[in-house]
Amino acid sequence: MSLSPGIARQAFGDVAPKLAEITDDLLFADVWCRDALGKRERSIATVSALIVLDRSEQLPFHLERALENGVSHSELAELVTQLAFYGGWPVAASAVGALRKLSSRSEE
Repeated sequence: MSLSPGIARQAFGDVAPKLAEITDDLLFADVWCRDALGKRERSIATVSALIVLDRSEQLPFHLERALENGVSHSELAELVTQLAFYGGWPVAASAVGALRKLSSRSEE
């Protein structure tokens, strides 16, 4: 995951400084960098969890990271289709909306 240092501190450190610190130092600098799974696999797992748990606010950020980590747009679309059967149609439809926005931004 190619994240600039302190991305959480920049995003919400003014409101929740300790949460931002833990996010940057533990989640992004440690958990995401462990060797047992590659960043591509971590992105697939994270995007899947966000979709089925209907965490649509965080989904766009992680969809972009998934692309950076080697997951193709078509693989993300297939992932959404797979998750429709396990997480439900409404969350899959919401994820399609996020994918559409991501496609629109990359075409600009």
